Amino acid sequence: MNVLLADDHPLFLEGLRNLLVSRGFTVVGTARNGLEALEKARALHPELIIMDIQMPQFDGLSAVRLIKMELPETKIVMLTVSAEDEDLFGAIKNGACGYLLKTQDTDEFFALLEAVTQGEAVLGPGLTTRILHEFARWPSSEKQSHPELSPRQIQVLTLVAQGLTYKEVGEKLFLSERTIKYHMGQIVARLHIHHRAEVIEYARRSGLV
Repeated sequence: MNVLLADDHPLFLEGLRNLLVSRGFTVVGTARNGLEALEKARALHPELIIMDIQMPQFDGLSAVRLIKMELPETKIVMLTVSAEDEDLFGAIKNGACGYLLKTQDTDEFFALLEAVTQGEAVLGPGLTTRILHEFARWPSSEKQSHPELSPRQIQVLTLVAQGLTYKEVGEKLFLSERTIKYHMGQIVARLHIHHRAEVIEYARRSGLV
């Protein structure tokens, strides 16, 4: 996968670049601020952008919004030290498909990046709960009536909403991890929602958890 990196700390940027290359990613470019990230995204058309939030001149949140407007197929993951709700919600609302913290364990970081390449939205530890609390504030008039799910889909959704990984869900249901991902894709399609956090919130509102 072709990746563009954006961070204003040269040492961190170089270290992340080397780490990604060692894991098989192709780093097509780097940027030191949001404006440079926007310009390089236009020129290089990366499949994935990993971007910091707090950068000089033009921050990451502004860059996400503009990049997604011009290049909607590009996946963007925020990698930051900020765990502030304002930054988290802003990133997701502007189109980021992931929000990870720089304190993340290396193996966990790459596991989450792999999930991004499979089309999933990812959040760092402890951040999903904050997203769910935000969704819980939606007025009832905005809640949609969703078609019924199959018994198997309800089983999968219930276990995922309890915090189990796809692999753990598969082990409990004696199914492969790939099959669980397929069911989750079908659930997302039937509910007309886009992020795993929204799926979990649907389960909570429906009384499954």
